[in-house]
Amino acid sequence: MRLSRLLAGMALGLASTFALAAEPDQAIRTTLQSLQPDLPIENISKGPLEGIYQVQLKGGRILYASADGQFVVQGNIYQVKDGKPTNLTEKAESAGVAKTINAIPAKDMVVFPAKGETKAHITVFTDTTCPYCQKMHAEVPELQKRGIEVRYLAFPRQGPNSPGDQQLQAVWCSKDRQAAMTDMFHEKEVKAAKCENPVDAQFALGQMVGVQGTPAVILADGTMLPGYQPAGQIAKLALEAK
Repeated sequence: MRLSRLLAGMALGLASTFALAAEPDQAIRTTLQSLQPDLPIENISKGPLEGIYQVQLKGGRILYASADGQFVVQGNIYQVKDGKPTNLTEKAESAGVAKTINAIPAKDMVVFPAKGETKAHITVFTDTTCPYCQKMHAEVPELQKRGIEVRYLAFPRQGPNSPGDQQLQAVWCSKDRQAAMTDMFHEKEVKAAKCENPVDAQFALGQMVGVQGTPAVILADGTMLPGYQPAGQIAKLALEAK
């Protein structure tokens, strides 16, 4: 009898422990969803500080919250070791972005494969009406020679129904997307029949992961390089991030 009561007590204690463990998750979700019902929460886990929970949003963004959900913080947490700071928030967000971006199937992109061995890849949110995107595209052959695969996603910077949006839809609806993309960057007219395409979805995805302008280069580890950078610099960073 004593053993039975002991086992029952242990079971009750474990059940209470599991209940308590579930409470922060629910409390935090309740608070955040009261602020924004459609907030895309992916998971909630213990954060880098005692008593603080890390809220991972779909697309990579990070929030922090107290266990009772009464305090919510948006900002960076740094860990300092041997006098060197590491941005833990940025590291976690990059991992989330990498998971999202690297899961996109190649059939939804415009891909310019590396020449020879593929040493690394980059994913670029682009707009064919963007001058700096045109400048970057002119250097894609150099990236390919260096073993970098270039994967394009659509990001019409002026939004839906803009000239950039119409051009990108034509690219994605073309039989030869590579040729159509290059022609558009050279300001040539590209005609293509209307089709179902991922341009709107990719624009929304870009906004979700924090793209604010084009070109926006995402390395394999989820690091974002905003704006134009020379091919040599991009290749160096891409090879370090693979």
